[in-house]
Amino acid sequence: MEHRLLGESGLAVSRLCLGTMTFGAETDRAGSFAQLDAFVEAGGTFIDTADVYSRGASEQLVGDWLGERADVRDRLVLATKARFPMSDSPNGAGLSRRHLHDALNASLGRLGGESIDLYQLHAWDPLTPIDEYLRFIDDAVRAGKVHYFGLSNFLGWQLTAVAERASSGGWTVPVSLQPQYNLLTRSIELEIVPACAQYGLGLMPWSPLAGGWLTGKYRRNAAPTGSSRLGENPARGMEAYDRRNTEATWRVLDVLRQVAEQSGLTMAQAALAWVADRPQVTAPIVGARTVEQLQGSLAIAEVHLDEAAARLLTDASAPELPDYPYGELGIDQRSRTLA
Repeated sequence: MEHRLLGESGLAVSRLCLGTMTFGAETDRAGSFAQLDAFVEAGGTFIDTADVYSRGASEQLVGDWLGERADVRDRLVLATKARFPMSDSPNGAGLSRRHLHDALNASLGRLGGESIDLYQLHAWDPLTPIDEYLRFIDDAVRAGKVHYFGLSNFLGWQLTAVAERASSGGWTVPVSLQPQYNLLTRSIELEIVPACAQYGLGLMPWSPLAGGWLTGKYRRNAAPTGSSRLGENPARGMEAYDRRNTEATWRVLDVLRQVAEQSGLTMAQAALAWVADRPQVTAPIVGARTVEQLQGSLAIAEVHLDEAAARLLTDASAPELPDYPYGELGIDQRSRTLA
């Protein structure tokens, strides 16, 4: 599998990152171990989890697997996250020094190691001063408990504020951001991607298949049924059927199907290959319920769409931009300025 540097850091990670949100919930212990084995066998080295995934069960499963595969630890880059509640304590959530201290130690215990390669703030905290959590992260790095620091779900102005404050304070700067990014969700290109480029953050897109929509398994005007996520709950979260059942979605899916057929790929593989090569992207996060689903993603570990195919998808999925400075006039003006 190809490897890339994460943002402007010196940390090398595999082109695909294994997401483990299903572990301990939709995927049992045996299935989780099987996915981890398959990922490593395919050359993957980048694994992402979070304390809140299945209330610590995901981290514990990764830690248990590492305990039985001690020979692979030095080849892997482990990433986890903290921010959301893990208890009903008044200090059991957020980015306060108190909560991050407890969360980091708990994650280290579940993962079974002395350090975490990439420790990520899972979301913005409007109540905690930026300096408070930046000082904590810097202390954790100096103590050897954390090697690199990243962000997740931060807006453009938020990551800018964090990057500027870390730099001016002489503290550890972030190297990555996890945002939602796929052919159906490209709004991060307006503010977040440029901010990441400015501050040297590599992107780790989550939901690169838009919650299953980009696999081609859903049909126009026919609510899904069966054992899929939307089949069990059509109103589920961001990928809810009524939310995404739009002409814009079907237009993208029609072109995606065409590109996939011409490229000899599945629709999911074509969509994943597109996002993996977008500007500033280091490694999309691929998650699955089963090994079979994961193998489909791993098949594109070294696959790149040709320029014409990528352009078809980019044009078909272009978001409708608001007025200046984002719309057509704004884009033209920026192009002239850059030229």
